[in-house]
Amino acid sequence: MTTVAFQGERGAYSECAVHQFFGSKVQVKPCRDFRDVFESVKREEVAAGVVPVENSLEGSINQNYDLFFSYELKVCGEVIVRVEHCLIVNPGTSKGQIKSVYSHPQALAQCRRYLEKAKWEIIPTYDTAGSVKIIKEQKLTNAAAIASERAAELYGMQILARDIADNKENYTRFFVLSKEDSSPTGKDKTSIIFSAKHEPGSLYSALGEFAKRNINLTRIESRPTKKTAWEYNFYLDFEGHRTDPKCAEALKTLEKYAIFVKVLGSYPKAA
Repeated sequence: MTTVAFQGERGAYSECAVHQFFGSKVQVKPCRDFRDVFESVKREEVAAGVVPVENSLEGSINQNYDLFFSYELKVCGEVIVRVEHCLIVNPGTSKGQIKSVYSHPQALAQCRRYLEKAKWEIIPTYDTAGSVKIIKEQKLTNAAAIASERAAELYGMQILARDIADNKENYTRFFVLSKEDSSPTGKDKTSIIFSAKHEPGSLYSALGEFAKRNINLTRIESRPTKKTAWEYNFYLDFEGHRTDPKCAEALKTLEKYAIFVKVLGSYPKAA
């Protein structure tokens, strides 16, 4: 049976992404941090890994983009999960008893207005589902956690409020990691990393190669190289498979304007 690694505890949104992509019967391997997910795939301890790369409200998960640069793994799929934060407590705990709330800093930030009204103490943790595990194991009857409905179900906890985020349009995009990317489907995307030459117009010319071929760019972001101050790598997503003739031609021509080009992989577009 397929085993897939993800960062966090059982019930984390990353695990929801695993099941959304692979189905409910897949085996999962929870990992403490993102690097462990990459390492598990690299060492072939699992068939694949799933990591978040972008949130519709908070932006990129920069650590994972840096890890893509460091590991020779491929993106073979993407999945988009709607984030629906719930206020979770030990069974029998009422809102009036709550004095503190545990969760991942990003989840706490996304529920800021709800929490400010309640004036509870905020306690950041390493993971949303992990915060549920903490209040359960410590039997805290005066605390709550913010996490997914699945986390509440897995740990046998009670949901006091649902969908408490300030903005309901909250989605996280995940990449599926493997040793190989996917074959063409006709509805694909490709992700790459490149560094433009330090010449006037090099980035403009590089991006122009995609425009000339009517290839739609869906995302571009720069990240420091962490080698030389004020030098950047560019992370680019575009529509099409790397083996499509016009995409292959654009990637080949891109090399004229780039110091290096690394194709992270081609994969079917998420619904």
